[in-house]
Amino acid sequence: MIDALMLVAAGSMLTGMLSGRFAPRLWLVAMLAGQGTAFAAAVSVLAGGMPWEWRSAFHVGGESLHLRLDSLSAFFLVLLCVVGGAATVYSREYWTDRAHPRSAGTGRGWWSALVASLGLVLLVCNGLHFLIAWELFTLSAYFLVTLDRPRREVRAAGWLYLAASHAAVLALFAFFTLLAARTGSWELGPMRERAELAPLFWLALFGFSLKAGVFPFHVWLPSAHASAPSHVSAMLSGVTLKIGIYGLVRFSGWLPVPVGAGWVVAVLGVVSAVLGVAFALGQHDLKRLLAYHSVENIGIILIGLGFALVAVEQGDTVWGRLAFAGGLLHVWNHGLFKALLFLGAGSVLHATGTREMSQLGGLWRTMPWTAGLFALGAAAISGLPPLNGFVSEWLVFLGLFDATVTHGPTAWAAIPAAILLGVTGALALACFVKVCGVVFLGAPRSPAASRAHESGPAMRGSMLLLAGGCVVIGLAPVIFWPALDRVLGAWRPAWGGAIPPAPLLALGCFHMALAIAAGLAAWWLWRRANRIALTRVLTWDCGYKAPTARMQYTAGSFAGIITEWFDWILRPVRHDERSVAFFPARAKWTEHTPETVLEHVVAPIGDVAMRLSTAMRRLQHGRVQAYVFYVVIGLAVLACIILTGGRP
Repeated sequence: MIDALMLVAAGSMLTGMLSGRFAPRLWLVAMLAGQGTAFAAAVSVLAGGMPWEWRSAFHVGGESLHLRLDSLSAFFLVLLCVVGGAATVYSREYWTDRAHPRSAGTGRGWWSALVASLGLVLLVCNGLHFLIAWELFTLSAYFLVTLDRPRREVRAAGWLYLAASHAAVLALFAFFTLLAARTGSWELGPMRERAELAPLFWLALFGFSLKAGVFPFHVWLPSAHASAPSHVSAMLSGVTLKIGIYGLVRFSGWLPVPVGAGWVVAVLGVVSAVLGVAFALGQHDLKRLLAYHSVENIGIILIGLGFALVAVEQGDTVWGRLAFAGGLLHVWNHGLFKALLFLGAGSVLHATGTREMSQLGGLWRTMPWTAGLFALGAAAISGLPPLNGFVSEWLVFLGLFDATVTHGPTAWAAIPAAILLGVTGALALACFVKVCGVVFLGAPRSPAASRAHESGPAMRGSMLLLAGGCVVIGLAPVIFWPALDRVLGAWRPAWGGAIPPAPLLALGCFHMALAIAAGLAAWWLWRRANRIALTRVLTWDCGYKAPTARMQYTAGSFAGIITEWFDWILRPVRHDERSVAFFPARAKWTEHTPETVLEHVVAPIGDVAMRLSTAMRRLQHGRVQAYVFYVVIGLAVLACIILTGGRP
């Protein structure tokens, strides 16, 4: 199986870089064949099959290549294959050779490299090879983010992504080298009994959190997701962020965790969830808004993981298993509905040429498929039944509710966590009501919106596949419990072999009944509307005899009241041009929400570092006498330190 995957991966990369009439088709076939093979292998392991393991006869970096597919890596590999396959098909119509002759071929090559390196990260059991695969997927993602590199903002987003990724790599390099130094081997595996390894968790937490986009390490995420082609954005949000989660789950299961680490992870999760959706509410760019919702949903996953770590510390309590099961299922769910939303946003961008919501509107008339599928994804990400987002968040809620009856610090922490998780869901719903209302309803706000057209069959088919996943998990969540149970057992053997919780069975029945009732109600309304002769008349015009699209709510005005609650962190920049004339001809008011952490924290620190670097460069002027003087001063300081330290 491993040999076949490696051959298909190499073939897809080669065909991706070829040019010619049939090259894109050959690449598509090779990619789908590889992802289909990997999907079948992962499903077989999750269904109860034995883990796959393979060691090479050759060496890479002095170490034998060791690959292993267990239930945990298979869980994430399924997501990679589903989202990657849908985005692969989508890209054939979205990023064509005709529209992008310079970048389409290289884009296919880097896309193949990204998928292959992500799969390698999930399979390797060697710290050195993990770092190599991690760096390969980072570089592949960088070249995909900057496919449209003639644009200045795209290049800036790519450099920011690369800088943040290499900061994560430095932390992970320190983590794996210290681990190898203390264990005497680069090989990875369960080592929970080695208590001296526990402090290394903080390095892993920083490195993987930076890649996962956890607040406040998310500074690279909004610009990278907004600037990348939409199928790349879907992959970044749906899969690559989860590789950071995979690292946290994998090494918190294999290695000992410091006391109190679960509380830190849970706090990071709550902060990311609340502030991620707050920043999303302040956005006017459709893809940047979706990017901030990635921060929110990564926070929900971390809430489940954090309370699971707390539960392990307190003796493997049942509520920790529920919270972690919800967090794990949210890995799949977020990958599905967030990829669906990014592909829907790409369909809008493909049809109109703009991501600015203030330039859109009325698209449901000309893009009914995109509008309907985007609305389904919006309902799923808002945690509305009967879709998949509700199921995973509900499991996390069950774990938090059960933790509140423990009477102690855990209960006092679980209560505000549950409340803030509920607030996050309410704010997400308000945000997507704004998006769907401004983008798809009302009247077109620009000529580009009025000339919009529906996407083609490849793009619609990809979105339908992801939407189907959202519906299936929502209607029949109990089917996926055995896979969750095997992952729980791989992470914590004491948690394996549990039967599905009774509320999960009841939830599936409720969702099925709700879906049937909604379908019957829609059918009845459709039949009734066809029987009644409708007369269309103008509504009351409120005194406006010639209403225009400018009289509609904008993205800023729709969420203005809610975003005022978060002015302390959003720090919006407002531009107000008022007219003082009695009969004003023109007035303008705009609001822009900056990236607070990047512009007010990271940028000032970077500015100080650049100033210090410039000052230090002035010392390098080429005069030998000055260099001798520097050496003498250094020796004098060193002598003073030695003499001072030698005193009794």
